Amino acid sequence: MDKHDGRDAGTIRLDDPWYDALAVGWGEGEEPSPPRPAAAGPPAPGASDIYLEVQRSAAFQEVRSRYRRFVVPATAGFLLWYVAYVVAATAAPGLMARPVLGAVNVAMLAGLGQFLSTFLLTWAYARHARLRRDRAALDLRWTVFEQERGQDRNRARRAGR
Repeated sequence: MDKHDGRDAGTIRLDDPWYDALAVGWGEGEEPSPPRPAAAGPPAPGASDIYLEVQRSAAFQEVRSRYRRFVVPATAGFLLWYVAYVVAATAAPGLMARPVLGAVNVAMLAGLGQFLSTFLLTWAYARHARLRRDRAALDLRWTVFEQERGQDRNRARRAGR
């Protein structure tokens, strides 16, 4: 995909893998075009077939597995930490009120720890995605894009006959 400048620099290009042809014009009062009769011969695989094929692929399953291996333990750990904070605040107010340094008590440190852990978890998630999943997901996206483009070319050739 080439970068383009000029008066139409902000428009969506049709060769963009994020372009969703079904969403363009939706709800703008346009009448749907009537279905065309199918060409003779075996039907070409549709976009849904491509996506199902990718979903069944080992590369896609590996990306999903890497995602789950990070997200499930991270979510469980964070929820456990949050529930422990809430339970401690309600069940052990004496412990939470214990001063640590001047007016700063255990509850304040634990509350700040909640914010800190949120930021650390966000950083860890972004790092994990960048290092372990983004490249494989981008490869899958371009594979799907190329397959759809090939289908479009085949349809154009058949329509031109």
